[in-house]
Amino acid sequence: MTSTTIAILIAFAAYLVMMIGVGVWSAKKTTGADDYFLGGRGLSGPVAALSAQASDMSGWLLMGLPGSVYALGTGQAWIAIGLGLGTIINWLIIAKPLRAYTIVANNSMTLPEFFGNRYHDKRKVLLGVSSAIIVIFFLVYTASALASGGKLFNSVFGLDYHLALLIGAVVILIYTFLGGFLAVCTTDFIQGTLMLIALLVVPIVAWGYVSGEFGALLTSSGVDSASFLSLTHNGDHPITAIEIISNIGWGLGYCGMPHILVRFMAIKNEKELKKSSVIAIVWVVLSLGLAVFIGLIGRAFLMPTILGQTAGAASTESVFIEMIKKLFLELLPLAFVGGIFLCGILAAIMSTADSQLLVCSSAVSADIYKDIINPEASDKQVLRIGRITTIVIAVLAIFIAWNPDSSVMALVSDAWAGLGAAFGPLVVMSLFWKRTNLAGAVAGLVSGAATVIVWDYLPLVGGQTIYAATGLYSLVVGFVISLVCIVIISLATKEPEKAIYDEFEAYKNYKEEN
Repeated sequence: MTSTTIAILIAFAAYLVMMIGVGVWSAKKTTGADDYFLGGRGLSGPVAALSAQASDMSGWLLMGLPGSVYALGTGQAWIAIGLGLGTIINWLIIAKPLRAYTIVANNSMTLPEFFGNRYHDKRKVLLGVSSAIIVIFFLVYTASALASGGKLFNSVFGLDYHLALLIGAVVILIYTFLGGFLAVCTTDFIQGTLMLIALLVVPIVAWGYVSGEFGALLTSSGVDSASFLSLTHNGDHPITAIEIISNIGWGLGYCGMPHILVRFMAIKNEKELKKSSVIAIVWVVLSLGLAVFIGLIGRAFLMPTILGQTAGAASTESVFIEMIKKLFLELLPLAFVGGIFLCGILAAIMSTADSQLLVCSSAVSADIYKDIINPEASDKQVLRIGRITTIVIAVLAIFIAWNPDSSVMALVSDAWAGLGAAFGPLVVMSLFWKRTNLAGAVAGLVSGAATVIVWDYLPLVGGQTIYAATGLYSLVVGFVISLVCIVIISLATKEPEKAIYDEFEAYKNYKEEN
């Protein structure tokens, strides 16, 4: 084993031990289900902000997005634009009302519980449907994060992909199992900070090596530099209106992501919420811009290697990993520093996987077991079921991610669409239209999730899926259909009872006073 490999191993080991240490520390502060799933609504502004954004972006930010830009050019930046706009809208328009309404609606701890309380769903239909949707799509989402971890360890250490997948999953599982929400948010704060440092330093230093011959290097990599650097091109063709709509449409998913929305619910007070908004928006704008920059710079910086084409080269989704390796292991003999920056990628992966595990766990233990199967369950029983569920979900996600050729971008895209189309419209209408009723809410959930499944998975057009035939992202279609179904079904059925209207007014008053 070389000294370079040893230095990187030390950096990784130190980082992983620190994450587990946070889990042990958090376990001492986690005494019940409310602590495990919502941290007792005590998050500070900075922790809530970086936790929300780090858990949102995942390995996709440092692997999927840069890889897409590396392969197809600046036209892929429309995704980043859509996500940036979605983040801003989410923090400025959704965060405060959601926090207020979940408190008024019987102090709801999870998104499914909020829906049930908001519509006084005594039969618990909303609870069951929304929990099932969370488990289905978050399994795929968690798998994408674990696949990112497997590719990272495989690329850096040459470990077998499957062994690498297991190592990353076990570490994430340990601290999530022990410390729950507090451990997840604390580690996400650390991980979000490390991600931003890595995003700032690596592309800027790399640019110093290629700035004088950037255009020539791009051309020698097999692309037309003018098209590659243009927002109006996507790969080898002018970008179409459908491609722009689909990419910007990613931003619609934000108001339906349970692992992000739960941070809004857990923020300590209005003052911390305002602080969180500023930090989160600045973080995401910087991070998305730098991730796009990595894809562009990487195309020139890694020459003569062309990822995905040169024999033996890694896939395009490994562009950031390969840039760090070349920069700190070859050009600059700073292996330990390179190891720390590689930990930034690991941080992105872990910060999402842990949140996804926790959301799935809460959906099963708090929403399905406690609220549907065994309403008399004690707090300790719910906590125990939650921890068992965390293990089961992790094992299933490993199974989904077992194929080393699985695409991080494709897995994230499918999960993001399903969650965004199912929950996004209902969250918006629940907060801002008091006429929404139980029937409309159920229709919105089912129609949004079903549209994504039909659009992306069923070969209905000449043996192709509708997505393959049209190129239109299923989230855009699912979001619109869900929204329309909520409005039509709500208006066509009995209006909500007076108690629901009264609670809506109480929520509005609480929001204005806090």
